[in-house]
Amino acid sequence: MSKGAKIAYRPIGLLGGILAGVVSGAVFKQVWKQVSREHDAPSSLQSEYSMREVVLAAAIQGAIFAATKAAIDRLGAQGFTKLTGTWPGD
Repeated sequence: MSKGAKIAYRPIGLLGGILAGVVSGAVFKQVWKQVSREHDAPSSLQSEYSMREVVLAAAIQGAIFAATKAAIDRLGAQGFTKLTGTWPGD
């Protein structure tokens, strides 16, 4: 891929990352409500939660973010390819 195409794709990648964060945060909140029956997930500095609960919440959140980011990145790359004829990762 040319240097110009890489530079042109960069804003799409950045917007995709932001969108992934927003979408995955909303999805995680809903999943956590169903899993734990609590409104908010525990943070690592809340002493009333066990290590197991904190790590489980972080693992679920990380998995949701990774999957959402991969899906959004892939869709962005496909759209970029349709517009330019060049795959941004090559």
